[in-house]
Amino acid sequence: MRLRSAAMRIGINATGLVGRASIPAFVEHALAAEADGFSSYWVAEHPTGGLDALTVLAIVGQQVTRMELGTAVIPTYPRHPMVLAAQTLTVQGTIRGPLTLGIGMSHQVMMEQLGLADDKPIRHLRDYLSVLMPLLHEGKVNYVGPTISCTAEVFKPATTPPQVLVAALGPQALKVAGALADGTSLAWVGPTTVRTHIVPTMAEAAEAARRPQPRVVATLPICVTNDPAAIRDRITRTSGMYAQLPSYQAMFAREGAEHPGDLGLVGSEAEVENALEVLSDAGVTDFAASEFTPSPEEKARTRALLVRLNVNAN
Repeated sequence: MRLRSAAMRIGINATGLVGRASIPAFVEHALAAEADGFSSYWVAEHPTGGLDALTVLAIVGQQVTRMELGTAVIPTYPRHPMVLAAQTLTVQGTIRGPLTLGIGMSHQVMMEQLGLADDKPIRHLRDYLSVLMPLLHEGKVNYVGPTISCTAEVFKPATTPPQVLVAALGPQALKVAGALADGTSLAWVGPTTVRTHIVPTMAEAAEAARRPQPRVVATLPICVTNDPAAIRDRITRTSGMYAQLPSYQAMFAREGAEHPGDLGLVGSEAEVENALEVLSDAGVTDFAASEFTPSPEEKARTRALLVRLNVNAN
């Protein structure tokens, strides 16, 4: 069996390595992913974690040559879009493959830890993209907005501008992302929500703005196992904080999921493959696998399935 939608690319999300903050571990992990033929490799950034995702990718990109490298995601509030544009273009000039910039507004409780206000998130996102996108594409911007203003010119941008994906969940954020960015980067969002909420909302906004069909990159825990109940319970216990965040709570409600473990792609090879097919049919263009594999056997089986499906998809 193969994925019914051959368009869905399969990559690897390195979320599990972020807490270790080990650059050699990222390099080793990325090299293994490229050797296995995956299309992309994604690194997250925690607002207070002390690990800079773009710097990690600048180092990883010296070793890998074919995979797309991406951030999933960098919080916007701590970085002015001019600063982020300059860093992104610099990193793109150092790596061998394509770079994709995933950004997101993070969560109010996390921004409060940094002493940053999050009272006008949609205006902030619109202003942020209105500065960031021209700098990446044209190398200059002259914009005055209610939350961010910027008149600047950067050194000559790369020939092919990096794509920009926005971690958007609510309808207003999705409309802004669809109109101004290249797509969305999702976490903890199931196929029903993708099909009925994410894809149509973004597609309508992109069409109105005469932009291409948005890209939808989805990350969920995945594990091929003989004990799915135990794995789902473990996902919930280790990821319970996400169920406490309002934006994710809304997505859980849309999906009819009670706990994070309910969203995991967990079970036999056939069951996990079917779950990936459902995501593909829902409109996910890229699946960035977060391999949640406690045992060596589960790790080997999960990676083998992903490799096989990725080969079939290409």
